This record gives sequence, C-alpha cells and structure tokens, in this order.
Amino acid sequence: MDFRIKRETYMLSVDYVSGTVTYENGSGSWTMKLEPCIVFSDGRKVTLPPPYSACANEAAVSDDIYADYCGIPGSEMTLHSRISVEKTTGELTFEIWAEGDKPGEIEYLYYPSPWQTAGGYTVLPRSQGELVPFDSDFRAEKSKIFERTAYMPMFGFTDTNGSAFLAVYDTPYDASYDYADGKVWPIWRPSLGTLRYQRRMIYSFFRGDYNDVAKRYRAYVKNKGALMTLRAKQALNPLVGRLPGCPVIHTGLTRHISPDSRFYKPDEPEFNDSCVTFYERAAQIRQLKQKGLKKAYTHFDGWGFRGYDNLHPTPLPPSPKAGGTEGMISLMNAVRECGYLFGIHDQYRDYYYDTAFFTFDEARQNLDGSHSHNHIWAGGHYAYLCAQKAVGYVRQNYNLLEQMGIKPDSSYLDVFSLAELDECFNPRHRMSREQSVAYRRECLDILTARGIIPSSEETLDCILPSQVLCHHSPFIGDEVNDPGRARPIPLFNLVYHDCVLIPWIGLPGEKGGSGLPGSQSTYLYGILNAGPVYCPIDADQTVISQVEAACAVSEKLFYAEMLRHEFVSADGARQACLYSDGTRIEVDMDKGTWKLDTGSGKEPG
Repeated sequence: MDFRIKRETYMLSVDYVSGTVTYENGSGSWTMKLEPCIVFSDGRKVTLPPPYSACANEAAVSDDIYADYCGIPGSEMTLHSRISVEKTTGELTFEIWAEGDKPGEIEYLYYPSPWQTAGGYTVLPRSQGELVPFDSDFRAEKSKIFERTAYMPMFGFTDTNGSAFLAVYDTPYDASYDYADGKVWPIWRPSLGTLRYQRRMIYSFFRGDYNDVAKRYRAYVKNKGALMTLRAKQALNPLVGRLPGCPVIHTGLTRHISPDSRFYKPDEPEFNDSCVTFYERAAQIRQLKQKGLKKAYTHFDGWGFRGYDNLHPTPLPPSPKAGGTEGMISLMNAVRECGYLFGIHDQYRDYYYDTAFFTFDEARQNLDGSHSHNHIWAGGHYAYLCAQKAVGYVRQNYNLLEQMGIKPDSSYLDVFSLAELDECFNPRHRMSREQSVAYRRECLDILTARGIIPSSEETLDCILPSQVLCHHSPFIGDEVNDPGRARPIPLFNLVYHDCVLIPWIGLPGEKGGSGLPGSQSTYLYGILNAGPVYCPIDADQTVISQVEAACAVSEKLFYAEMLRHEFVSADGARQACLYSDGTRIEVDMDKGTWKLDTGSGKEPG
C-alpha cells in the first residue's frame, strides 16, 4: 500500500505501511507521519491500525488515494479516508468519514497528523492572531474552532527558508485542534452524537510569511462567496454609512444582582442594586456634545425591566427605576439630537429561570436529556436558550419596542460572536452546531432587515457576514506577555478589516489591555489597525481630542483592506500596516508616536 503520484507541478507519496505522507511542489517539501487516532468517550485513546484496503484513482480534476480502516479495538465502526490533490491548484485535501459509530461513542477523532516542521513559526488564529515560534513551550489542547481559541477555521506555518502552508478546516463547525512542539493536530468532534458527515482539511503550499497565510485564507473565503464587506453591509442598511469616525460610548443604567448570582455581595447592597436614569444619561450625552464630540456610537446596558443581564430573553418593558418607556424614549431622542447613533445591549442565549414563560422545553438539551445550567451572571440561575427558539424572541421583542416608540439604531446581541456553538438534542428542535450558527445569524439579519445595525461581542468568522461591529476583538493574552512564547499579530484584520468595525479600549498613556503585552498601548494599536476607540461618557475636552484623533484614522480607512503588517523593529515596539488605499501607518510603542503616510503625529495629551 505504497502510492506515488507525480505531476509537472507537484508530487504526492503515501505509504500506509510506514504511515508516511510526503508532498512536494515548487515551494518546498513537506512530510507527515500519518497516525490517525480516536479518543473514545470512556477515555480510551486508540491509534488506528494500517488500513485494510487502499487504492489510487485519477479523476478529471484530482488525483485521489482512498483508504479504509476497520478492526478498531472496542468498536464496530469503519472509517474511510481520501487524500487528494486538485490538479488545477495543487491544493492537498484530507477527508475522513465514519460508518457505524454509535451515538456518544466518540469524543474526538484526530486526523490528519501534523506536518513535521522545524524552525520558523506557527500562525494561530487565537483571537486576533498569534505567531508562535517553533521552539516555544506554548501548548494549547482541545482548542475549539469558532471560540476565542480560533476566530477563524485555519492555521498556518512558515519555516526559516520561507516555505509556508495554509491549513483550512473546510468543514469547521465541529472542529478543534491541539498545538504543541511547533505542530498543530486537527481534531474532529461528533455532531449530534456521531461523526455523521465527511470531515475535510485543505492545505495549500507556497512561499511567504504570515501576511501571505492571511491573504490565502481571505481568497478562500472570497471564493466561497462568504466575504461580506462593510460596503456590502451598507448597501443592505444605509445606517452603516454613519459609523465611520464614530467613537464608542458604552455605559450602563440599571443593575440588579440576584442573590443567586456568583457576583452577589451580601454585605454591599449598593453594589448589588444601582441605577442611573435614562434622563441622567441623556444629560451626559448632551454635555459631550457641548464639549465638542462631533459623532458617536452609543451602547447602553441595563435598560431592561430589572437591569443588565436579567430576565432574558424577555427583558421588557424598560426599567421603571431608570424612567420606564418614556425615559428610554427621552434618551433615544437626546442621542439623536446630538447626531449620535443610539444602540442597546440585548441577549438571547442565557435563559433565566425567572423570565416570563420559562420552560426547559425551549432550553438547549444535552445528549443525555439534561440541561446545562449556570448562575454566574447578574440575573441568577439560567439555562441556555436553543438558538432555534431565539429567532422568535428577537422578532417579538423588536416588534414590541417599535410599538412602544423605541427603535434603536443598533443592537448588540451578546455572546453570539464569542460563545461556543450550541447543539440541542431536544427532538422538537434538534440542532447541530452548524445550524446554531445559521440561527444566530438569522437573529442578526432580523435587525438588519429592520434598519438596525447588528453588533455582537467579538468576531467569529462564521457569524461575520451578518455582523457589522463588535464590542472588542482582543488577544487571549495568556502568553503574549512572554515574547519567547507568542507574539500578537492582526491576523483577523489582515483577512477582514474591511468587513467589520473593531473598536479598541484604551487612551494615550495606558499600557496593556485587550490581551496585549504590558509594554504596548491599546490606543496605538487601535490607530495601527485603523479602528475607533472608546470614549468615556464623562470625557473632558482633552480626552475627546485624543479619541477623535484615533477615530479620524479609522474614518479614513473604514472601507480599506489591510494589505500587510510588519514588525519594523525586532522587539515589536515599532510596527506598521499598509492599507489598500496606499496609506501606511507606523507606531512606536516605546515613544508613544505614530506616523500616517508621510506625515506624523504623537499621542495627544
């Protein structure tokens, strides 16, 4: 069972006896020790025996090698695989699928194996993105795709000679990865209890660096028809055209922390219950306008009946403590009188026990019939609402708000672009993780259809076509403070800068934050990434000028693609980004300075 396929532009060799796969093209040569393995739900980890049959086949568009595995200890399943090269592109694809696996039998399937790399660095999509040196001791186990551990379903590698590859999870919704010793091992999780469908990884090999890895992935997304730019989103909702140059004003109104919540402080009643009225916030907004803040995007928490993170998914009517419906209308009008955008926080995943009409029949159900539960947030005990049911609540609540005379310019549907993708085993609304993405996006699309700008917490690739902006898109930050372990890069922005508006939280002189090393400025990183920054609701004129300086850069490059990022200095203190309109931004973290095109500027203040 030894196969060798040689064409003019590539060579593929697969030896199932030794378990060796070798691929060569004009960019270099790559080898893996093919050792697929299964982790069973009872804890057993079994490396698959050599396949009992294998064959090669030349199709019209690809060269294919098929293999079948059976005789897996303790299981009656059969696994089938295909390794193929597309003749036109030279892309290498690994596919695997199962027959006969029982519901709940498998926990993880590892396939294919990592490439045997040496030197260079791995490109990981952990939050905004990281470069991990080959000799780093950093490890990441069971890191799920479409969570903070992987905003995008991809990774890459570049060796010291400039040979590189991009790996894409072409079937990403039930995927994970392990990272250790400079190698990434793709992992597949069951969907609704079994493997169910073919799992597929696509590898492309070329010469380049992490910028080229990002651009290769952007091309993949574009070819899939999934690259939805801000211009395209503005065509669906013209209100998006008012966002360029807007700082974010994020503040709260009513807070009530239930005694059941982990945040509850029995000896601090003033912490558990507080309120700033709609009218007080309206006065502060008007003061910002009087101080000279020209434009803004506002985001108000705690407007619901009992305050922030309470009673969802039915938080209406507006908080009587804060002024009720009339008060909320008054705030909305004040925001608009100032020429700002009126946005609210909302939530359709945490399903509070004390909300109206609560029933476990609408909650996400586990394979064993149980319902996951938590009580960390302010409202106390909650299950998780099945995303299929969330759609109806969104439609109902925004109809009710409009009947009250309240129509937000924007709404932030919390955690939809951050929290793990959900499965539901309730036979009345059975839902895969892929389907949960479709329902989350439908909730955001309902807002767009109503002329409301859709926002969510962070920036998951799978949600992005339906999302216009986010709360933030930070770095994980657990290892970037040690430059020997990982280095933050704007990987996500290299792919999607012109597709989503990402604000940054920080003012001049402040260091760290957003998962950045403590020596770096989030404010300067916002300028480097051409994103707006947050403006405190009590900002003075000095802070306003600082905020507007950063937002002017964001306004200039709102629709621009980020073409390249570079570390101008070896220590990363000086970095630069090039944009599609020709603009080049360089920042110096040590000096607190930045340059735009041929001009220059310094952090105001």
